[in-house]
Amino acid sequence: MRELTSDDARRAVLGGGVFACGGGGWQHHGELMGRLATEVNRPVLAAIDELPQDSWVATVTAIGAPAAKDWEIRPVDYVHALQELMRVSDVPISAVITGQNGYSTTLNGWIQSAVLGVKVLDAAGDVRAHPTGKLGSLGLTSREGYVSTQVVCGGNRSLHGHFTSINTGRVDTCDDVLRDISVRTGGFIAAARNPVELSWVRDHAALGVISLALQLGAEMEEAGEGAAAGMRGAAVAAAVCKRIGGTVIDRGALFFEVPLTTRGGFDHGTFRIGAHTVPYLNEYMAIEGPQGRVSTYPDTIVILRAEDGFPLAVKDAHEGLDAVLIRAEASALPLSSSAVDPVAVGECERIMGIDFLEYLPQRAGR
Repeated sequence: MRELTSDDARRAVLGGGVFACGGGGWQHHGELMGRLATEVNRPVLAAIDELPQDSWVATVTAIGAPAAKDWEIRPVDYVHALQELMRVSDVPISAVITGQNGYSTTLNGWIQSAVLGVKVLDAAGDVRAHPTGKLGSLGLTSREGYVSTQVVCGGNRSLHGHFTSINTGRVDTCDDVLRDISVRTGGFIAAARNPVELSWVRDHAALGVISLALQLGAEMEEAGEGAAAGMRGAAVAAAVCKRIGGTVIDRGALFFEVPLTTRGGFDHGTFRIGAHTVPYLNEYMAIEGPQGRVSTYPDTIVILRAEDGFPLAVKDAHEGLDAVLIRAEASALPLSSSAVDPVAVGECERIMGIDFLEYLPQRAGR
């Protein structure tokens, strides 16, 4: 186990921003949450073998569309959501995981650890960011007899007031309800959900991926600081590809093939970079080229700003931006059960109207 520092927080935002795949929260929110958590106390990061085998683990995250205009999440909302889940749960929750890596989502659980003393487990529901809670739910959509408990807390106070909701039922149904709540409360809301045994996390999560994001962030910083004038972007892109097993697919000016719209709790649209298009649903979900499909979720799909190598969020894109398009095959990185869950992935297929299921990789058993 180790205490997480302000340096870790900075690197988590940078490395997590790569795995954000265009979504994964917000840079400024990650910086706020990391700074606050490491100033209030010291969050503790634990490997799965460092926790008692009878530990229970909950997933902590936020739900909504990153480009929503009226979202509001206060740091205390994350704490209150977990407190409420711990109150209503009939098992002792002693550790938390994030549903995914991302700009701010890599830091999910840090403020809860600092305030409530739970451990941040070095694992996630997905190594990369994704648009639905089902994709980070550790394969629980198909766990026979599992009853999900999911709590949300927060919302835009001035427009909708403070909101707390406790939901129990099937994972997929609760997830749909929480998505609707996020829309009705301003666009985003803090969540704590799905208590499970540590053994389930061991078998179904993407393990070691918080450390992976921290390491990537440190290497990106080092590459940028050591680069010659005008070469920072190329140096950082090379560092990213080396760490995640990535390949540069294209580079050039970014254009809006399909303009961004926010509806149903999701950001929808498509970018074009060179000869390739990148459809997104909150996050980059595929790459299409002149000869057809080049990459498909759960591959890690990254767009970097060519100037400095910083990962690009959907909400920050503008036409004409010089960008680098990178993909890393899912098999090159830790892969969770939920990232290849046909129920979860099939929902994206229906929402976006493009094929996903036929491209699903096989997940090696542990």
